[in-house]
Amino acid sequence: MKIAVLPGDGIGPEIVAQAVKVLEALRADGAKIEMESAPIGGAGYDAAGDPLPDATLKLARAADAVLLGAVGGVQYDTLERPLRPERGLLRIRKELNLFANLRPALLYPELAGASSLKPEVVAGLDLMIVRELTGDVYFGQPRGIEVRNGERVGFNTMLYSESEVRRVAHVAFDIAMKRGKRLCSVEKSNVLECSELWKEVMIEVAKDYPAVELSHMYVDNAAMQIIRAPKQFDTMVTGNIFGDILSDAASMLSGSIGMLPSASLDEHNKGMYEPIHGSAPDIAGKDMANPLATILSVAMMYRYTFADLATADRIENAVKKVIAEGYRTGDIWTEGTQKVSCSTMGDAVVKAL
Repeated sequence: MKIAVLPGDGIGPEIVAQAVKVLEALRADGAKIEMESAPIGGAGYDAAGDPLPDATLKLARAADAVLLGAVGGVQYDTLERPLRPERGLLRIRKELNLFANLRPALLYPELAGASSLKPEVVAGLDLMIVRELTGDVYFGQPRGIEVRNGERVGFNTMLYSESEVRRVAHVAFDIAMKRGKRLCSVEKSNVLECSELWKEVMIEVAKDYPAVELSHMYVDNAAMQIIRAPKQFDTMVTGNIFGDILSDAASMLSGSIGMLPSASLDEHNKGMYEPIHGSAPDIAGKDMANPLATILSVAMMYRYTFADLATADRIENAVKKVIAEGYRTGDIWTEGTQKVSCSTMGDAVVKAL
């Protein structure tokens, strides 16, 4: 199994290094893993003048799966938009056709006190958000900034084709079938024609999954409900921009954005795996970051791309064990637990394996 390792920027190299420790431990146990690293984001620009260098894209295409850290940094904010780190991330998603983004939000019982919400509101949370990843306003054309009637105007296009909605709908329904058989489709069909089409296609696809209960919710209400009563949801499916926002909100239910992994899959389950958080340049190089979301992303890699559920469970159980033993990075630390560094947390997970 060949894994393209793309550490990226900021805390990316630190958190990816801990995930690589886990992969190396699995390899020492006999797993046939080959890893090769390449730059992306700001590191890609520094190395080759491109946030997604040709060599990086070639490696990602040849690999069975991609492990990504994070991209971005204030030093790149003055670059032309096509050269900024985030454009490399968007491009690799598009180039690899990674249209289905899976973002689980799971609360470990020991972290209920680290959540921004009352423990009784979030205790037992187990939510999966399926986000369409290669359409919507992030990719729709036309887009730009131009002068109209003597003033600057910025514009983006929210755009979805029927086939784009249909394929992510099937992914979401398939996942709901394996979970609680409840799927909530989130859109804004009362004011957006794009969302109107989304809702119509969801209703059509639902006919293929009679065992799944499909519900619909406007995104503004969903944002409120995910804070008010998050456990009412089992599986959610939504578009690119709505999913981006809602999944970040859901991250705080679990205690920290540093706890949430993600998988971005193509139609054959080849995937790119990454934590949902950013590059956190303010703590980069300080060995303070939480690597658990990145390690849990490796578990998702084994679950969805390699179809090795036993190894996925083994990694997840190792994370559960270190949390139960009281290890905490700063973002999830509470009184009475042991605050540790990024690298120490990685070592603890390897030991727990």
